[in-house]
Amino acid sequence: MIFISILAMTALVFLSRYLFLEPKLPLRLNAQTQKLLSYSSPAVLTAIWAPIVFMPDNELSLSGSNPYLWAALTAALIAWKTKNVLLTTIISMIVFLVFNLWVFSA
Repeated sequence: MIFISILAMTALVFLSRYLFLEPKLPLRLNAQTQKLLSYSSPAVLTAIWAPIVFMPDNELSLSGSNPYLWAALTAALIAWKTKNVLLTTIISMIVFLVFNLWVFSA
């Protein structure tokens, strides 16, 4: 069920970004509608990552031992400061692996 939801959200984002915002297509939307559609990608991405970060074991986990939470916080901070996707991805993955190994080894 989760996989189907992720695929459906991916299709929705792709269609809204491609069909409505592609300048080469003959479909034209007014500026207000285009601005509204620009929020679809962050909204869908949040719908995907929020349950993963805050509910990794199907229950709310806001503890300091949650490696998903630490990696997400690190990724948000690095993305905000550097605006570099590759650097953000690599460092947040390393933080996740380090915290994940630390939690499971303790």
